[in-house]
Amino acid sequence: MTPSTVDTLRAEGLDPATVAEIVERALAEDLGPDRLDVTSVATIPAEQTDVGDLVARADGVVAGLPVAAAVFEAVSPDTTVVLTAVDGQRVARGDLLATVAGPTRALLTAERTALNLVCRMSGVATHTRAWADLLDGTGATVLDTRKTTPGLRILEKYAVRAGGGTNKRMGLYDVAMIKDNHRLAAGSITAAYRRVRAAFPDIPVQVEVATVAEAVEAVEAGATFLLCDNMTPAGLREVVRAVGGRAELEATGNLTLPAAQEYALTGVDYLSVGGLTHSSPILDIALDLRERK
Repeated sequence: MTPSTVDTLRAEGLDPATVAEIVERALAEDLGPDRLDVTSVATIPAEQTDVGDLVARADGVVAGLPVAAAVFEAVSPDTTVVLTAVDGQRVARGDLLATVAGPTRALLTAERTALNLVCRMSGVATHTRAWADLLDGTGATVLDTRKTTPGLRILEKYAVRAGGGTNKRMGLYDVAMIKDNHRLAAGSITAAYRRVRAAFPDIPVQVEVATVAEAVEAVEAGATFLLCDNMTPAGLREVVRAVGGRAELEATGNLTLPAAQEYALTGVDYLSVGGLTHSSPILDIALDLRERK
């Protein structure tokens, strides 16, 4: 990974070492234990070099270009990558996103892994941007969830940020979230909240509620962030009135784009959407080698 790519990843809030680990695992799936691309080795002379372009095949929001660069550079240190777009940028079909140059074998060996990552991340960013645009001006923000592809959470949550969304907790370790099963196991919302506070006094605590009564119990116990699960807009407005600004409120559960503004205008602070990461289609991006003269 070149110093330039390392700096770009850090500037985007991505840990280069973690990205390198993800890239290595992804390449291993394609190259196997002998790290071999049999087709490229058989058909392309080792000394041949070429130039290729990463090109958008559809309109959307791009994310993951520095990650794609890291893939090409991991296959061959003789590869040069020049980014011509930036993550979070709206792109149109046919737009040039990056140019790669180097050993032809390396370019084609890296191609699918690089595209798998950048297409996936750009799909998440594009989907997130659709939500962010709809919520603009409502006072509500779109959040992601932990419903991510195993091993790709750091990249998918980054793509949410690139698309204009906000990350919720990264995992089970950085925020305590009292859900219905925790409440049932502990006996009540109040009991569960007190146990979390006693065990981890400095950890943020969020509480899932399904009724106005549960919301009131949670804030009276001390909760300052509530997840309002599968409530109707009318139910959310009741919770907003009952809580009276004592806690931030998040609408969650089966939210859809057509209904986004209706939910946002109830007065909640956030809409959390698992589909940002578990159901986003890719943004089609291709690598086109330039014709040899």
